[in-house]
Amino acid sequence: MTSRTFGRAGWLLAGTAMLLVAVLLSLGVGSRSVAPGEVIRALVHGGTSDDAQVVRSLRVPRTVIGVLAGAALALAGTVMQGVTRNPIAEPGILGVSQGASAGVVCAIAFFGVHTLGGYVWFAFTGAALATVGVYAVASRGRGGASPVKLALAGAAMNAFLASLVSGVATTNGRALDEFRFWQVGSLSGRGSEIIGQLWPFLLAGLVLVAALARGLDALALGDDAAKALGHNVGLLRVLGALGATVLTGAAVAAVGPIAFTGLAVPHIARALVGSAHRWVLPLAALLGPVMILGADVLGRIVFPPSEVPVAVMTALIGVPFLIVLVRRRAAVAA
Repeated sequence: MTSRTFGRAGWLLAGTAMLLVAVLLSLGVGSRSVAPGEVIRALVHGGTSDDAQVVRSLRVPRTVIGVLAGAALALAGTVMQGVTRNPIAEPGILGVSQGASAGVVCAIAFFGVHTLGGYVWFAFTGAALATVGVYAVASRGRGGASPVKLALAGAAMNAFLASLVSGVATTNGRALDEFRFWQVGSLSGRGSEIIGQLWPFLLAGLVLVAALARGLDALALGDDAAKALGHNVGLLRVLGALGATVLTGAAVAAVGPIAFTGLAVPHIARALVGSAHRWVLPLAALLGPVMILGADVLGRIVFPPSEVPVAVMTALIGVPFLIVLVRRRAAVAA
């Protein structure tokens, strides 16, 4: 094992340790604080105390959903940045998040769906249709679905779907009230039934994304180089978009739109282990949940006993990160 490989493996171990700490904090911190020892006893030995009930009934489902959603958004962002070769790409760039939002608001307004479990299928369908629409538009004309055309088509789709969502929500009072609860992006109020609906999609997306690691490395060298290495560039982009759609659609359906996780985590992972996706993808899958759970824990303690939704906290973290990233790239270009 070379020193570089040893260092990358060390970062994976460090990411695993950070995730375990984040999980422990998520299970123990809140309006009712539970000591780490009590958390472990509640998980291992059960018990009927109030602390054990809080940990097992309320915080375990919330934490598991945070882990799954964080990993999904981070992996989706990594793939989107690789497919589009756009360093500020994140799951919203192909209209996936807005597509999910459109699916949810239509489910509430037109189909009488009023539960988080019922939102999942509509959100996932909306995300998939939005991605298909973006690719259909970007694929027309010379050059096919190039990174620039994908970004432009995604921006146009986002604007269109945002207008659609606003139009439906503002003309239906009940839909607006329910949609606002989902759209805020939070782990609060999500029950264990969401986990059963979420994990099959995440597993399918994870398998697809893992299979694309070498292809994403080739795309980073440019389309011509990827073709010279024997890769089908168009197929790679389609499969990458499909994997990102499955991951993002499922995550957004479960917890609402949470921005910046898919933007920041891939850059952090690359800074630690380099650009090879066989290392970036697993580290992103570890750091994504760390960011989501960390933001959720901070949201519980900044204004007790109220909670700040996790999407608000990730935005507070992500906006400065985006500004620094843009300024850094502008300085390099100069």
